[in-house]
Amino acid sequence: MTDSAAEARLDRTLVARAVADGDRGAFEQLLRRHQGMVRAQLRRLLQGNDALADDLAQETFLTAWRKLDQFRGDARFSTWLYRIAYTCFIDTVRRSPALPCEPMEQDLERLPAPPQHVDLRLDVERAMRKLSDAEQAVLLHCVQLGLSHDEAAYVLAMPLGTVKTHALRGKAKLRAWLAAWNEAGTEEQT
Repeated sequence: MTDSAAEARLDRTLVARAVADGDRGAFEQLLRRHQGMVRAQLRRLLQGNDALADDLAQETFLTAWRKLDQFRGDARFSTWLYRIAYTCFIDTVRRSPALPCEPMEQDLERLPAPPQHVDLRLDVERAMRKLSDAEQAVLLHCVQLGLSHDEAAYVLAMPLGTVKTHALRGKAKLRAWLAAWNEAGTEEQT
């Protein structure tokens, strides 16, 4: 049995205990197991607004507790949570379209010169922000959170073909925009 299969089985067992017996301890274990990744998802979606991301993570788990009996097990529990978190994010953005999610560009420029790996990370983050919202969401879920295309389609409520298209286009754009880093890396090796 693979580790992910064992993890999924443990999640299903904890969900069953929480639903059948109202076992808050079982749900607390689920929360501890998944809160880091849910927070990471929301922090990436909100591009630096950590306080709001933490609020939405809390809202995600409150919603999950209220709707736990609706978890059917068609997807992994973590995927189900990601979908709830993404829905909370979308609802918040719809209510506040002018939401300040990104650090101000001038704030980044005032920082002292970071090491090269930090420069690359900043350039990747800037390039990611140039992508369409859909491309950003797909790459976040598929690349950064490690979900399959099927799981990302579930979380984002998109057709599978659309997810694959956004992933391919987003990756191609990032490759083109970040080509200078690849060229710089090959120059250093020679």
